[in-house]
Amino acid sequence: MSILEVLMIVCFGLAWPINLYNSWKSKSTKGKNLLFMSFIVLAYVFGILNKLLVSVDNAIYFYCLNEFMVLADYILYFCNRSREIKKGICRNYTVVYRYLDQVIKIFLILMT
Repeated sequence: MSILEVLMIVCFGLAWPINLYNSWKSKSTKGKNLLFMSFIVLAYVFGILNKLLVSVDNAIYFYCLNEFMVLADYILYFCNRSREIKKGICRNYTVVYRYLDQVIKIFLILMT
């Protein structure tokens, strides 16, 4: 485990609670990019897999904690989006599903 790796993960770990708080407080998806968040989730999955399969050490706990916070923000995105649809701020999930389709296609390309 490199101290620089731990510092990087800790810095990201400090940023995610702030992001979660802002999402919770604003109750809006404005400024959120689902495709970006999907790549972050995917990046943490790869980081965790690396820690499990290649270099097992305690940094995996930081990766898992950060992944949990990103996934919580991901879930909060859909809760806020649902609230916006009910209020008539946006019409549907069309854009959301288009982003998810792109992420799935990219993931499948990377796995082949």
